[in-house]
Amino acid sequence: MEFYAWFMHKYVMHGFLWILHEDHHRYHESWLEKNDIFTLFFSSIAIVLIYYGTLYAMPFVLAAGIGVTLYGMCYFAFHDVMFHRRVRFLELKPWTKYLRRIVNAHATHHQKFHQQQRVAFGFLFASAKYDTA
Repeated sequence: MEFYAWFMHKYVMHGFLWILHEDHHRYHESWLEKNDIFTLFFSSIAIVLIYYGTLYAMPFVLAAGIGVTLYGMCYFAFHDVMFHRRVRFLELKPWTKYLRRIVNAHATHHQKFHQQQRVAFGFLFASAKYDTA
């Protein structure tokens, strides 16, 4: 999932679908973003995979749907709750070196407010250069 997410983020979200992702990189007053359409898209894929994997007893399809769902849940907890604080009543802090590293990588990613930036497109893995002292 990480390679797929990196690829989608770099070449699709910062590529031909920048029009949907751009508001995620800019300040705005609204709680919802056009970028949230990606969440609907990927969760729909997961639902279909889980449904058909269960209905037709296809364990690999079911596992793929569960994998997409679990990745999405981790993404939500890290990205929307911990980093962007979109859910105000939940407060997650980066309590490990690993979480601080990915928070720093994502902060670096958001320091650039244009489509052609070339830094930190991943989610689960970040270079040690993002470690803090």
